[in-house]
Amino acid sequence: MAQTQDNRPKEQQLVVFAIKNEEFGVDITQVKEIVKLLEVTYVPKAPSFIEGVINLRGSIVAIVDLAKRLGLETSSRDDSTRIIVVEIGNNLVGMIVDSVSEVLRLPSEFVEDVPSLVDTEVPEHYIRGVGKLQDRLLVLLDLNRILTPEEFQHVEKHIKGASPKINND
Repeated sequence: MAQTQDNRPKEQQLVVFAIKNEEFGVDITQVKEIVKLLEVTYVPKAPSFIEGVINLRGSIVAIVDLAKRLGLETSSRDDSTRIIVVEIGNNLVGMIVDSVSEVLRLPSEFVEDVPSLVDTEVPEHYIRGVGKLQDRLLVLLDLNRILTPEEFQHVEKHIKGASPKINND
């Protein structure tokens, strides 16, 4: 039996990454790839946390500064900075993070719903749970809440308008 009694999987496989001094995890099934920071093309009138778009082997991908989106202080970018390309709905979104550290299997008994005592500045509606490891806590993000449908529409509209310019770069 692969499910627990409350219908959660027995374990979750997560991509673990850092923003500042906090560690986060996202479900590996939503991660398409992890790439080094690429040059981002600006998108006019986008929300401040949307850096722009990139051309990733012919696919136009919206790029979100995840620290800004989560209301965290942004770090300077360096050789460790990565873009985690994830699939949200039918859209590819790249999330800029400080570093990616590991892929981790986390048994469900070590995952709790969002306790109000978790010490994080991240708004609770972005969090789907907390992973308790031996010496650390892992904030599990709900990627489906990173962008609202309206924000997706805004980005898609500008991607369509910017595609010829980006493809020629």
